[in-house]
Amino acid sequence: MRGLSRSSFATVEERFNAVAATADLGRLAADLHGVAVLLDREHALRRNLSDPARHAEQKAEVARMLLGAKVSEAAMETVVAAVSARWSRSADLADALERLSVIASAAEGESHGMLDDVEDELFRFGRIVEANPRLRMVLADISVPAEAKGRLVAELLEGKVTPVTLGLVTRLVGYPRGRSLETGLNEYIWLVAEQRQQLVAVVRSAVPLTDAQKRRLADWLRTTYGRDVHLNTEVDSRVIGGFSVRLGDEMIDTTIAGRIEEVRRRLAG
Repeated sequence: MRGLSRSSFATVEERFNAVAATADLGRLAADLHGVAVLLDREHALRRNLSDPARHAEQKAEVARMLLGAKVSEAAMETVVAAVSARWSRSADLADALERLSVIASAAEGESHGMLDDVEDELFRFGRIVEANPRLRMVLADISVPAEAKGRLVAELLEGKVTPVTLGLVTRLVGYPRGRSLETGLNEYIWLVAEQRQQLVAVVRSAVPLTDAQKRRLADWLRTTYGRDVHLNTEVDSRVIGGFSVRLGDEMIDTTIAGRIEEVRRRLAG
């Protein structure tokens, strides 16, 4: 989000934080995601509720009339704050509600001391999908109903991950909102990490890093970036010597292959 939408999101998030403090966070997350999906499906409604020419009170009344007892009070208050705000694009309204849905799930995970688990499980599920083209194809198939995808996810993950992770993945695969599953998972991972003001680094090495190596790397990244960094580590047989670290758009490559490529670039220049 940019400009006007970024400012509006900050205002809506304040209201969300106020109501979320005493809310059923799992219900709040599901309700907000459901409203985002509704707005994606009903384009005329989304344009109506995000129309800057309409009075905020009118839009709030429409939201209350349509949603009524279908969502929790906390979700209703959040939606009213969102439709009363001004957005750069109508799609930003739905994006804001989905983002707050993920934040509610992260808050639920944190309340149970499971936020690290949620982050790790989302990352690991992404790698499972990446390594299984058949599974990825089924989960990405728009002709497969959301309910069927949800049952498949439950078969794969129920009892193996936290309920928070299961809810996040189920909602994402059922309603990816125009994104690839990988993109959606990465967005969710960053949102979860943000709740602890952490950055997320993906570390690839030929052999597993020891706990001591992970601590030293995390300490160095914290010093470099001025924020805590959560490490998601992967063993990759294609890595020859050293390791690589991807942090957002930045890549730190200490592998032999990376050094050779850097020499080649310099010689070519």
